[in-house]
Amino acid sequence: MAPALMVRLLLVLLVLSGCAAQPDSTTLRGDPLDVMFLQMMIPHHEQGVSMVALAADRAADADVRMLAAAISSTQATEIGTMKGWLTSWGAPMTAPPDAHLDHGGMRRSDPEEIGRLSGLTGAEFDRRLLNVLIAHQDDAVQMARWEAGSGAKQEVRDLAGRIERSRVAQIEMMKGFLGRA
Repeated sequence: MAPALMVRLLLVLLVLSGCAAQPDSTTLRGDPLDVMFLQMMIPHHEQGVSMVALAADRAADADVRMLAAAISSTQATEIGTMKGWLTSWGAPMTAPPDAHLDHGGMRRSDPEEIGRLSGLTGAEFDRRLLNVLIAHQDDAVQMARWEAGSGAKQEVRDLAGRIERSRVAQIEMMKGFLGRA
């Protein structure tokens, strides 16, 4: 077989097998700050979803139940979006446990406090959930503000802006609920 034909055949085989040089994939990777934000926000959202799920059969106030359902739906959708980005960038869903120590660690609600919520019902549950959730959503606001000012990818900064605006509105609504109690 002629050397030129052999080289062409080898190139065709490499392309078909996926071993040929691939285009630069840096455009698919997420910026490290955006990745870190998503890796922090996903478990934060997941914790919030599990917390508000308790309201379905424990909350006395219909407005608290409705807000909890809205938070659950919104945050579940946001989780899907964030996981999709991390997957498309080839980034892990979670960072190593100590990866966020340099900037204050992972912001999460106290698991013991959430455990206490599980034992409450009625108006007592409503007050406790609202207080815990106000602090929890404020943590989301702080993380979102950081991303909006530091992130690289516009779509992630846009999500952070939506998170900030919606959580600030939720906090104001929850304060109003506490004011009526």
